[in-house]
Amino acid sequence: MAVNKKHDEFHTIDLTRGWSTPQGYPEGIKEQILAGSLDYENKRGSRTRHLRFDPGTYTTAPFVHDYWEEVYLLSGDLTVGNDEHGNGGVSFPPGTYACRPPGAVHGPFKSEKGCMLLEIHYYDESADAR
Repeated sequence: MAVNKKHDEFHTIDLTRGWSTPQGYPEGIKEQILAGSLDYENKRGSRTRHLRFDPGTYTTAPFVHDYWEEVYLLSGDLTVGNDEHGNGGVSFPPGTYACRPPGAVHGPFKSEKGCMLLEIHYYDESADAR
């Protein structure tokens, strides 16, 4: 896997700046890119980000993407598998982790009190050589 991230030593992350709503997400979900980027067209790259849900925010449909995703729930509550109205699903506490290969169906998601996730996304470029 080629890595497109710069060398960046320990430093304090300003959690009050640099947030934006990812394309296709509801307004109550924001991302803060920490390092790297994904090239969706050429299926290359890697990205590390925070993803934050405001209290009561939910998505309405499952997600599927063509890159690997690792997710660690830093704080708050996250429910997986709610319906399109935000009902139901299984709730997870901080300290829980998921690793999803390309093509894995996951979600929808909601957070009752809000949450913060650390996510790492990457394309497995070695798979192209097979």
